[in-house]
This record gives sequence, structure tokens and C-alpha cells, in this order.
Amino acid sequence: MLLKVKKLIIVSIGVICLASGAVQAVTPSPQMIEQFKTLPKAEQERLAKQYGLDPSMLNADSTTTQEGFENQSIINPREVEDEKAKELKEQQIIVDEVTQFLKDQKDKDTKKLQPYGYDLFEGEPMTFAPVSDIPVPGEYLVGPGDNIKVQLYGKENKEYDLVISRDGNIQFPELGPISVSGLKFEDLRKTVSARIKQQMIGVETNITMGELRSIRIFIAGDAYKPGSYTVSSLSTITQALFVAGGIAEIGSLRNIQLKRKGKLLGTLDLYDLLMRGDASNDMRLRSGDVVFIPSVGGLVSVDGEVRRPAIYELKGKESMGEVIAMAGGLKGAAYPRSSSIERYNKQGLKTIKNVDLTADKGRAVIAKAGDIVKVKTATTQFEDAITVLGAVIRPGKYQWYQGQRVSDLLPSIWGDFQPSADLDYAIIIREINKHGDIEVHQFAPSQAIITKAATEDLELSPRDIVMVFNFSDDAQNRFELNKLVRERVEKVVQLVGDSSLSKDLFKAGFSQLENQKLRNRSQLGGVVVAKEQVEDDEALAIKGEVNRMMANLFEDPELIKLSGLMNRSELLYPIIMKLNHQSRSGDGVQVVAIKGQVYHEGMYPLAVNARISEAVKAAGGLKEGAYTSRAELTRTVTVADGSNITHQNIELLAALNGEPSSNLTLKGRDILTIMTTPEWQENKSVEIRGEVRFPGVYNIRRGETLKEVVERAGGFTNFAYLPSSVFVRESVRLQEQLEIKKLADQLRRDIATRGVSKDGDVVNYADAQLMLTDLENIEAVGRLVVDLSAISIGIEQADLQLEDSDVLYVPSTKQTIAVMGEVQHAATHRYKQGLTLDQYLNMSGGVRERADDGRTYVVKANGSVMLPSRSMWFSSEDRLQPGDTIIVPLDTEYKDNLTLWTQVTSIIYNTAVAFASISNIK
Repeated sequence: MLLKVKKLIIVSIGVICLASGAVQAVTPSPQMIEQFKTLPKAEQERLAKQYGLDPSMLNADSTTTQEGFENQSIINPREVEDEKAKELKEQQIIVDEVTQFLKDQKDKDTKKLQPYGYDLFEGEPMTFAPVSDIPVPGEYLVGPGDNIKVQLYGKENKEYDLVISRDGNIQFPELGPISVSGLKFEDLRKTVSARIKQQMIGVETNITMGELRSIRIFIAGDAYKPGSYTVSSLSTITQALFVAGGIAEIGSLRNIQLKRKGKLLGTLDLYDLLMRGDASNDMRLRSGDVVFIPSVGGLVSVDGEVRRPAIYELKGKESMGEVIAMAGGLKGAAYPRSSSIERYNKQGLKTIKNVDLTADKGRAVIAKAGDIVKVKTATTQFEDAITVLGAVIRPGKYQWYQGQRVSDLLPSIWGDFQPSADLDYAIIIREINKHGDIEVHQFAPSQAIITKAATEDLELSPRDIVMVFNFSDDAQNRFELNKLVRERVEKVVQLVGDSSLSKDLFKAGFSQLENQKLRNRSQLGGVVVAKEQVEDDEALAIKGEVNRMMANLFEDPELIKLSGLMNRSELLYPIIMKLNHQSRSGDGVQVVAIKGQVYHEGMYPLAVNARISEAVKAAGGLKEGAYTSRAELTRTVTVADGSNITHQNIELLAALNGEPSSNLTLKGRDILTIMTTPEWQENKSVEIRGEVRFPGVYNIRRGETLKEVVERAGGFTNFAYLPSSVFVRESVRLQEQLEIKKLADQLRRDIATRGVSKDGDVVNYADAQLMLTDLENIEAVGRLVVDLSAISIGIEQADLQLEDSDVLYVPSTKQTIAVMGEVQHAATHRYKQGLTLDQYLNMSGGVRERADDGRTYVVKANGSVMLPSRSMWFSSEDRLQPGDTIIVPLDTEYKDNLTLWTQVTSIIYNTAVAFASISNIK
């Protein structure tokens, strides 16, 4: 750094010297002078001598006044001894800045209370130059060094710049000396104007102030940088504090003293200026004044629900009311009745005292040094409010009044409910005691609002929660809900980019909370069927955040606003958890389960006096294939020596029609199972592609065969090549995928066995893992070999029953034979009847040296594999057909000649050594 500054100064001085033509005429710029001053003393003298500069000119202050009065700095900055010392100083500055930054960051993170008012002086003093552009007030007391500008007009037009001399006079050219010592500026104007009018008839005057004198003051005590400073004669106490960089953290803001000739003139309380804007005690300074900052007095900390939490200085015997006023007063969410004061007693033990800041007695408590005042937060609970959430237009909190019903709260189906709302099922969650226990009431919004049936239009109670559900859980755009989760999770863990917005974070977190559902197993019968999911930091953060959100669902305004995007099980989760927790000894959990042919299977809160028909409505109603003649009700009956499980058949259709004998009242832990209609079949379809007369998708019945569907498709065209047909089945693909997993698991065991076996070769772990990864990533095809030619001629043994999502592809006529693998030139050849396998291999240049031609096989056009017999007699199965593919595999046990002869030589050598040894023995 020092070398760069030296080079810059040398180049600048050289350019100035060349441009000026004479060394004596060089006039350095202020920037150049400042840089020159930063150099060591020896380096300054060398540069001045080399370029003929005057060191006194470079070291002098550039600011001068008229008549020889110069504002030169008496105390120069300390010079740096050498470059090493300068480097150490710069490094120390960087260390101090980093330390301060870390301290500030720590204070910010921990929300530590800061002393009040000290941030007013955050900046350090940049210059000690006096300020000369401030308007001069009339009461300004003039003194030696001040510049007076006098303008004469009328009979004579002249201008004079007069400086008050050391004896307090101004030398007026035509009037002689005029004494102005001790006069205010306003009195000076009157005195000089009167003198001119008296002695110069017909002349008018205009008198203003020019350059102001500078004064030397001292700032002592606990200032940021105490010392002697040159300031403007108009400066006040606060301006002097800014020049000194403010007040140190141990300095007092409320007892700043101004001393003149050893006497105390007054004190300044900065709290008056900062809190009330009162600067009446900010007195003007004179030369030689001392601004003394004593140590801080007693401190009191104010935290909690106040507008300005901080540490405040006590000046006298301030009361708690005055301390709270210093803190800006109370926030709207404050609960001043339960405020507290932490205070040390005479034994040095910490005590706590409760005060009611709403009472005169509490506000009159005198604050003491070291007190910590905490104002508590009021509760966020609403008094007697109704909460509405779910599939409504305006979820939130509403007023409750006596006699209010559902139709009063939600008067319009079209104006208050979302289009996706389920109008047959909604619930009211009601507190039944002071313990917070709840019960659930069920109603149908359509009947409560349109017909206003008394059994459905329920009367509301204070603190009721009305929950409306969506009929379909898949029709909602959950972008905003996931965005809310992401914003809250980001406070715990940093998510990667914005890709998380495309994920259903809420669903991912909620699925981990549902203990009622079985988790997917990573192993089945000792075979790995899926990778075990290891929860990372992000997954744990999402799970924890969703857990907190669900626990606070009814009191979270943001979540209530987005509750219409939540599905049925998510909305019911906190209710079911509450019902589980409030069940006590001997009382069953008021929860029922509904399974089978309903739209929303799962667990539901048992509503008061709920029957089977209400439970079916809660589950979204029956699906198309539901068996209405019979349903099964499973009930747990508790007896003296245990419990029994009973099963009861229910006439479902009669129950839905409201017949009391079938529409039974449900009890806790009941399980209602809705069966499927016998021989019921959901829509199943297969796809026929390629060379059929009417390709497309065909619906099938149970047990329908491939031949029948082909006939429905109009049969094959004249260009169909049946041996090359491709048939794909989803169940076969899943089975193949499972076999791949088995193979990967077996290979993993083989690698581990080979690694510990003494006969096994050492296997590179990275290569083995790469091989396993590639094997596990193989996607199964699911191709099933079918003999479409046999099916076409009516052979029943070749036909097969179809399954849902089967696909048949019938290609056009094939006229090629493909040769692949370890051949000289892999290619596809035109099929010629009568050519053998070896002839096709020769057409591809023959096999390679590393080919295992003894294991050559043929993949037939229909997907089957043929191993050629290579005998002199050919069977019909060995004959090649168009569309076949010849595969020549790689010889994995291949050894080149050098390796082979090396092993043979080793064997011969060892044999010779053995014979020699035997000969020696003889």
C-alpha cells in the first residue's frame, strides 16, 4: 500500500514539474498534500529534496484567513514509524471492524437490549475544520479574528473586508479604529452604522459577517475521542460532541457539563433533545471552554411490549410511569396489569416484583439502578369469537351474539361458500368445559341455509369453530399454502432455490404426521423393494413446521386464510388428535373410521348423535361400485374382564333412507365398511396399435381374451407381421422390476462375499457401487411373449386373458436381420431365406477376437430367445425369420497371448524348480 502511494505521488509531482517548467513554480493540489502527509518523515524529506519542494508548504494547512490569521492545526497526527508498523495498524483496524461487526450481529441475533441514544453518534469525526457557512444570529458575540464585510452606497460606493484585531478594534480606512470588543453582532452593526452616518454624510451602509474565527475547546471525560478541538465560534455543546465522535458507552447522556474558567455554567440532558426536541440547554461555546462527560449513572432496562425497548439512564428518582414514557409508551398488544420488575436485594439475590402499570400506585413505584422492567404481552385469544375456516370465501374470526345460527353466520350459498365446497358435510367444534374438551356437531350447509331445517341450522355458542370442507381434495391449487410453509421453514433451514415451490411441501410434511396410515416398507421378505428414505435437515424442518402449524391451526391468521386449500384429512387432523388426548380412563375415543367404497376413506370425529347416514356423508358419499344391500359395522364392546369385537350387518340403503332399524347411532371406535358390488368392475381398457383395421383403445370385460379384442379391432391387415408383435403388461413390468431389485441385492451380497473370501479377487468399491447404481436404475419393460400367429389361427392354448392397461403393437412386415455384439461391423442385413446364422455373421465381418461365439444367441421377433444348436441338421426352430436379432456376447474370461504365455512360463518354471529340488534331495 505504501509503495503504491509513493509511486502515485512521484508520478504526480513529475507531471506537475514538467508542465510548470520550473521547480519553484510547483503548486501541489490538496489531495497530493494529504497523500504526502501520510508518508514517513524521511520519505517526505527525500521527495522534497529530489523535486525541489518546500516541506513547510506541503505540511501547512491549506485554509488561511485574511490579515495573517490562519486556522492551523496545533496537534498533528502521529507519524507512522515504518511500513511494518503501518501494516500492523491497518490489520488491527480490520480486526476491530470484523470484531465489531460480529458483536453487532450477535446482539442483533440475540435481540440484546442496547443503551438508548448512543447510536446518535455512530459516525466517527472525519475532519476538525471549523464550520463557516452557518448563519450568524444577532446575539453572536464578536471577537478577534472575525471578519466584518462593510458595503457603502449612496454618495460613495465602496466595499471593505475588516478583521477584528487582537485589541478588539477594526481599522476603518476613512474613520480610523472603531472599538467593537465585547459587542454582539447586532450592536456592532448599530455602532458602525451610526459612526459612518455621523462622519460620512449621504452614505448608507450594509454590514454582514464574513469569515468567523475559530475557537479551541476541550472535550474531557467519557467521550469517544476526548481531546482538544478547533471548532467554529458558533458551535454548541452538541456540535462539539459530534466533532469528538460522540459519547462512549460508559459516558452519561443526561449530565453533560459545560465548564468555563473552572466554573460549571450548566448541564445538558440529551434525553430532552432526543425525546422532546428541547435544545434550550444546548449552550454556545467560547474559546477555552471544557465539555465534560461524566460516567453514566444508574441504568434501567425496559423490555417487552413497549415501543422502544432499550437500556435507559436514570437522572433522579424517576417513577415507573416516567420510565415507560422514556421507552415510548406501551404497545397496543401490551398487558400492563402483569408487568414485573427484576431487582437485586441487599443480599445480592435477584428478586421479582409484580406491578400494575394501569394503576396510579404501580406507576408511582420509584425505579432503581439495575432494574429490569418487563411488560408482558396480552393474549392473542378472542373473547366469544366464532372461527370460520375451510372452503368459504372469507375465513377468519367473526362476532358471536346470543341466538346466532349457522344461517346468520353464512347466509348465502353462492356468496359465502367456495364452488368446491361440500354442501352435505360441515362440522362445528365446541368447547364443553373449562379443560378445553371438545365435542363435534355435524350439519349439512345446503339444508341449514336454503331450507333452514332446525336439525341442520344449529345455534352457535361462544368460541365455536365452523369448518367447511372441499368435496374434492384434488381440485385445489396449493401454491400459496406451500409458499407459506417455505417462508416459515427458511427461518430454520435454507432451501435450495425456488424449485421447492413446485413441491407440495405441506402434503410432504403432513404425510409424516398421519400415524393412522401404514408407511411404505423399504424391504419385503428380505428383498429391497424401495430405497429407505432418510430424513435430511430440510425434511425434518418441514415436518416440524407443519406440525406446529397444524397444532395452531385455529389461531394462525395466515393459515386460517389458506385453510380452503387444505384437504379433508388435514383439516380434521388437529380435531382427531384433540379427541384422542381428551379420552380418559373408561371413556372411548370419540372417533369413527369409514372404509371401502366411499370418496374419502379415513378417520372422522364422531359427531353428537351421529348415525350411519351422517358418517357416509362425512366420507363424501358412496362411490359408484358401492354395495348398498349390505354394509358391515365393527364395534368394540368393553366388558368387565376385557373387550370384544362384534360385527353387525347393516342394510345400507335403508340406513341412508333414514330407517331407524338400520340407521344406527354410532359409538366411539366404530368402523363402518362399505363393500363393493359383487362382480363389479371398474372401467378397464387395452390399447391395440399397428397393423389392425381399427387401432385404438378398447374397453374390456373381465376374462376377455386377446383374440376377442383383435376381432373387435377388425382383425389384422395384409401388412401385419405377426411374429414381431410386441405385447406389454404393467403387472409383468412390476414383476421384472422386483426381479431387478432381487438381482441387485444378490450382487451386493456377492461383492461383499468376494471381498472377504481368500480366493476372490479384490473388487474396487467405487466400481462396484457404480455397477450397483446402474443396475438399480434399469427400467423394466414388461414385455410378454405372445404367439400371435397361433392365436390368429384359433389355437386356444396360445390365447391369454387381458388385464387393464395392456398394450399390443402389431408391426408391419419385417425384411431384416440385425447382427449385434462382438462382431467386426454391427449392421442390419436384408433377410434372405435359407441363409444360416454363420453366413449372417460373415456378412458382418465375422466375430472379434474377444467374442464368445460359442454362446451366440438369437432374439426372435416376438421377444423369445433361441440358442442355435449348430448341428448339421436344422430344425424349424433354428431357422431365422425376418425381424430376428443375432447377439454375439463378450468373452468375460478372455486372456491375450502375452498373459497366457506369462502364466504358462510361470508354470514351467515352478515345475523345473520342483524337479531340481527333488534331485537335490536324492
